[in-house]
Amino acid sequence: MTDDTDDTGGVLSKPYRALSIGIVSVVLLIAFEATAVGTAMPVAARELDGVSLYAFAFSGYFTTSLFGMVLSGQWADRRGPLGPLATGIALFAAGLLLSGTAGAMWLFIAGRAVQGLGGGLVIVGLYVIVSRAYPEHLRASIMAAFAASWVVPSVVGPLISGTVTEHLGWRWVFVGIPVLVLAPLALALPAIRRTASGPVDPDTPVAAFDWRRIRLALGISLGAGLLQYAGQDLRWLSLLPAAAGGAVLVPAVLGLLPKGTYRAARGLPSVVLLRGVAAGAFITAESFVPLMLVTQRGLSPTMAGLSLAVGGATWALGSYVQSRPRMEPYRSRLVASGMVLVAASILAAPSVLIEAVPVWVVGVAWGFGCFGMGMVIASTSVLLLRLSPPADAGSNSAALQISDGLSNVILLAAGGAAFAALGGGTVGTGHGADAGAAGSHPGAFVAVFLPMAVVALAGAWVGTRLQGPRDSDEAAVPAPDETGLVVTDVVTDVRMDVLSDTTPDVTSDVRTRE
Repeated sequence: MTDDTDDTGGVLSKPYRALSIGIVSVVLLIAFEATAVGTAMPVAARELDGVSLYAFAFSGYFTTSLFGMVLSGQWADRRGPLGPLATGIALFAAGLLLSGTAGAMWLFIAGRAVQGLGGGLVIVGLYVIVSRAYPEHLRASIMAAFAASWVVPSVVGPLISGTVTEHLGWRWVFVGIPVLVLAPLALALPAIRRTASGPVDPDTPVAAFDWRRIRLALGISLGAGLLQYAGQDLRWLSLLPAAAGGAVLVPAVLGLLPKGTYRAARGLPSVVLLRGVAAGAFITAESFVPLMLVTQRGLSPTMAGLSLAVGGATWALGSYVQSRPRMEPYRSRLVASGMVLVAASILAAPSVLIEAVPVWVVGVAWGFGCFGMGMVIASTSVLLLRLSPPADAGSNSAALQISDGLSNVILLAAGGAAFAALGGGTVGTGHGADAGAAGSHPGAFVAVFLPMAVVALAGAWVGTRLQGPRDSDEAAVPAPDETGLVVTDVVTDVRMDVLSDTTPDVTSDVRTRE
């Protein structure tokens, strides 16, 4: 779809400038929403008398986003990515407005569910646009830009959200974002229509939607929701929804992910598996770092959050490193090394449970871990598009995001259950708390971090199996012109940065922190 486009420049050269700025801005706003809404959520739940339903405000987003990812892949492969992207942005904005104007907690949760459906449509639509509109040598750069787009929101998002919530009210955090989405969409729309609209081959009859895959997507959403519900309750009765969720989830996952994913078959299956392993292990561990610093070392919530702020910058740096032309022949080594860094950072984090260890050790360790994640997440995105035929880019992108999201929910549920089982719910606060309570259950944190480090280390082995038949039969991807623009990418989510040697460049990545 890029035959008529001059690809001698970078992602900010004239043919790609409007499209790059537009889609990276969409990611930037999604990143800001993800970081800002989390800050306002506790106040919203309290005012709506729905603290007991607090977790469902997050799980509602996640479960519907899984369905949206599969639907978007089907839609984009058959009719182009413009439809799912525009519809997803509209639903995302509508969900924010519904939550922001809700008078009851169930309406608030319904808004989050609508927002999640839109988010799932958007993320896969963006991947297909990258596949259709950019030549292969520019994809690493635009993925790096996605990742870099998370840097500023991760630092200032909670501060802005907290200020708005305190002085104007939590509702403004939700209703203020939708208006901002219109500008980047309008900027990117003409370029999307020109380079990425319609089916891959206009002369081929459009295939019907694969309703079997859509039914499997519903099964994934239902199963994931049941698992999250069960993970909130350690009573024996919670085994019933857990078993039901597993019974629905397993066949649905096997039917939607590439064959051989869970035996780490070489090529695309291992790429999809690695994305889930990396995201699940890292996000699960990261979720417990602030709690550990607050309850065991007596830091304020603000200081605990700031201790991880450097991670946004190092994530973008890692994504930038993988986007450099000279790194292309070493991509498998970059990925394996990145997973070793992730495992080491997770293993080092609970060292602060020993009072003699300074708390800044966590910040340094997490900076290295985020650098590794920046290389891994962006590389899996690039490899997925390289190994996917154009007609399957949507479905395979959906599989990548499903692996990411499912791994998050499963490992978070497992980690949360282990944490609660070892008394994590009654962890005392150190440095100023009662001496008998201070640090009374450090084992609860070790029970989370140690298994996640093992999972991450297993990901280093998976990283050695990413080269598929297409990669082994062909030479490395042609190196982009060194004078081209380069931008960096950062996961689960989408971050932007303009980093280059001689001219500005943009790279991106989508990290699933939602």
